[in-house]
Amino acid sequence: MAERDVRAQLLTHTPWLATVKRARRLREHQAGPSVLGEPRDRASTAASSLGQDPRVRHTLRIAIATPSPRGSTHGNRVTALRWAKLLRELGHRVWIDGEAERGRPELLIALHAWRSAAAIERHRARNPRLPVATALTGTDLYGEYRERAETQRTLALSDRLIVLQPLALAALASELRAKARVVRQSARAPERREPPAAGTFEVVTVSHLRAVKDPLLPARAARLLPASSRLRIVHLGGAHDEAWKLAAEQEMRENPRYLWLGERRHGEALQWIARARAFVLSSRSEGSPSSLLEALACGTPVLATRIDGAVASLGRRHPGLFEVGDEGALAELLQRCEADAAFLARLARRSRALARLVAPERERAALRRLLLELVPSA
Repeated sequence: MAERDVRAQLLTHTPWLATVKRARRLREHQAGPSVLGEPRDRASTAASSLGQDPRVRHTLRIAIATPSPRGSTHGNRVTALRWAKLLRELGHRVWIDGEAERGRPELLIALHAWRSAAAIERHRARNPRLPVATALTGTDLYGEYRERAETQRTLALSDRLIVLQPLALAALASELRAKARVVRQSARAPERREPPAAGTFEVVTVSHLRAVKDPLLPARAARLLPASSRLRIVHLGGAHDEAWKLAAEQEMRENPRYLWLGERRHGEALQWIARARAFVLSSRSEGSPSSLLEALACGTPVLATRIDGAVASLGRRHPGLFEVGDEGALAELLQRCEADAAFLARLARRSRALARLVAPERERAALRRLLLELVPSA
């Protein structure tokens, strides 16, 4: 029989063809994800479009512990909800700790070492072998909670420590770095965005009013601008206490260039960032500010304090950096943004170029790698 006839029979022989297809699928599964965790073949693409990762081998029950309650706009809550969504896309069952628990978890992810210490100990009391990954916030790494006994105990108990940007690794004790993993946060631009406000140069800042955020720095900088300026600072974020509320209200009365809108839902804050002429991060210390990453996703020009949480995403030579607490330097940058179209366009191009760092598929792939370390059957 001619060779081509033999091949034709083989290709139409159903059991043989099924075996070949199974072998091909096995090879593709073992090869793992391509760059950024994107699916390799059409079947994977179809499964991903349905919101599930086709490479999942075992559906895990995952609890996420966060100190921020339901409805909160704090960064911990935003991160918890986003991670829950991404982990479900990977095919796992996920719930926020304390809300409609769905059985005993096989993995606990805790946000904030100090504030989640009780949740970690509660789960470990039920299951001493439960894998625990703890995401470290800015206050865990740089702030007042760093040296507390509860924080140190959490660091010791955790099987993995999650930091949200690579410069945070340097803040860890050397003996802890081996179990630390970087999971950069992701962000999405809104599907629809309003055009910039007419007749004013609107600059947005998103931060809760507490000392570490230095929340009124943009307002103080705006006071230094020339009388001809049309710039207005729009501030979104809740007040930590009554004193901060009164301070923001007084600033509004005395400063016509400052508008404080208080706490807003995450989607509304994202719309404000997207329509802004520029975004300002004024914090004295941050782990990895989600509002900054959202500005990058939106392509909004960014001005930020020179802190690790900003430099890790923007780069040390970002033209919009200024020193912590320096309202004069911020005023100069604000004036330049308003008066120099080329400078503003340069900042916008930089944000668009950096948007790749906050792509959701990158964060999802990093979470998948973390799961495989903690539960190899995941």
